Amino acid sequence: MKYFGLQSQIRKNNTNSVLILLMFPVVFFGLTWLFFFFMSLTKSHYFSAEQGQYNLLPVINNNFLHTIPWITIGVIIWFTIAWLSHSAIINKATGSRPLERKENKRIYNLVENLCISRGMTMPKVNIIEDDSLNAFASGLNLKTYSVSLSRGIINKLDDSELEAVIAHELTHIRNRDVRLLIISIVFVGIFAFISEALFRSLRFGGLTRGKKGSGGAAILIGIVLALVGYLIATLFRFALSRKREYLADAGSAELTKNPLALASALRKISADPTIEAVKRKDVAQMFIENPQAALDKSSFSIGSLFATHPPIKKRIEILEQF
Repeated sequence: MKYFGLQSQIRKNNTNSVLILLMFPVVFFGLTWLFFFFMSLTKSHYFSAEQGQYNLLPVINNNFLHTIPWITIGVIIWFTIAWLSHSAIINKATGSRPLERKENKRIYNLVENLCISRGMTMPKVNIIEDDSLNAFASGLNLKTYSVSLSRGIINKLDDSELEAVIAHELTHIRNRDVRLLIISIVFVGIFAFISEALFRSLRFGGLTRGKKGSGGAAILIGIVLALVGYLIATLFRFALSRKREYLADAGSAELTKNPLALASALRKISADPTIEAVKRKDVAQMFIENPQAALDKSSFSIGSLFATHPPIKKRIEILEQF
């Protein structure tokens, strides 16, 4: 596995962040235009013999242009709220809470030593009260960066293994991976919210009302397009998520000079990574290993395209080759 230099990876992830910020609105506005296009097809008067079909495109574009400001305002409000509250949302979704220094000086010593060795500002340290083994990093800037460790990973790994795991998470912060993932999670959440809202409208009478007008058709079209947007956004997110794990593994090996320690830690983690509190797949991708592993093994998966993490066996093999 080729390892990119730190500064090169930071630039790469910053570029990817910008591309994601651009791609999600493009997909969102494109699907909105398609919504008006398909809605117009349900209105037969646009195809009257006198008017012909040439009036169709101007009507679609006019409706679309009048909607853009409201959509833009809604997306900006959503993104701003998510941006400001992401730490609280993630902590709630994972059951993570602050770990005080007096509770575990061992963890603080490991984190501080690694940060000092690379001139990093020390992130916040959180703990997840779960006996399974897992960890993740989150945050958007120096004030919000944090490393969260489960109770199980703290108690069941020795110092060298735990240091390697912490170095892995610190690499995510150094490479700006956490910012990249949170941006993708925010935008995927928009499509998920729209899909659920439209489905609820359909379920609680939207289609019945639509029999007297176009309400039912609008909801059905909206649901289909929102699901398409959710699928596209999810594929973007998963593709970014898988590669970042390999890069963070390599970063841990560089920081600790002990790749075998991380390989050993991953073996122990793979035996029991399931964190009971984690129910959301968007949050699950932030962990060192999928915390929903038990659930995923019993569910259908379309190959590696929809995997949140690369195979842990392959990650171990690569580490053993360092």
